[in-house]
Amino acid sequence: MSSTSPTVARLELVLRIKQRREHMDMTGVQIANALGFSNTYWTHVEKYRNVLTETNMEALMDLLEIEAPEEREDLLSLRSSASKRDPWADFSGLFGEETRRLFGLESGAQSIRTYSAALIPGLLQSEEYARALVLSDSAHIRRVDAERYVAARMRRQERLSAAEKPLEVTAIVSEAALRQEVGGPQVLKRQLQHVIDLCARSEGAVQIRVLPFSVTVGAIVGAAAAFHLLDFPGARIPTIGWHESINFGSLIEDDQAVQDMSIAFGQGYEKALNTADSLALMEKFADDLS
Repeated sequence: MSSTSPTVARLELVLRIKQRREHMDMTGVQIANALGFSNTYWTHVEKYRNVLTETNMEALMDLLEIEAPEEREDLLSLRSSASKRDPWADFSGLFGEETRRLFGLESGAQSIRTYSAALIPGLLQSEEYARALVLSDSAHIRRVDAERYVAARMRRQERLSAAEKPLEVTAIVSEAALRQEVGGPQVLKRQLQHVIDLCARSEGAVQIRVLPFSVTVGAIVGAAAAFHLLDFPGARIPTIGWHESINFGSLIEDDQAVQDMSIAFGQGYEKALNTADSLALMEKFADDLS
């Protein structure tokens, strides 16, 4: 099993069920009819919204002719993990289902490649910088909710310091992100130092590359406020993308779209300064801030 994250367990379980039913040349409607489910219920299962009970999972494995004891045990273990309470449900009043699913995937990912055009990526933000950013977004965030938004961002970062298998992050940021004085010059100065210290502590798990204003970027990079590519342990779960604009974000699971994002990230990575030069530039910008 790939992860103890309920979201990732649910994703892997659904992918394996789909793969098996397609191998058996069965449709979702046929499965629903055979097991006495409504079509709506089965659709919700395959869209990660519902998790089968253990009894229904056993019946499904029988229908799909999954007989190997090891595979049945593995799928039941996945079902058990998938049915656990989503830790991000605490923030359901602040974030939509798609965003909470992103957070759940993050918590079970092995590595994340992220690009940000104008801001330091959320996983690398200091608490002070994150608070200033949240408080500045009065059009979308109520002041009374600000501290919960900050708490959510800090919780997302816990994987960076996990004792076992910390999250690996490769971040590309535009030079604009190093100059945008979120919270004022001193907040930005401390934010830049925070990233420098984080990279040093991570022993290579966190890397940052800066895209200088002098380079030309491709269409995908140029149009995105931010995007992420999430990779998972093992080969069962493919890379999943996340694309962000000013007020909208969505998960990208289409293979071709994810490949396009991966190519765009690779092009940005090649054009950006290497990590050592990027950190040196951040040091310079931090020193220049009064």
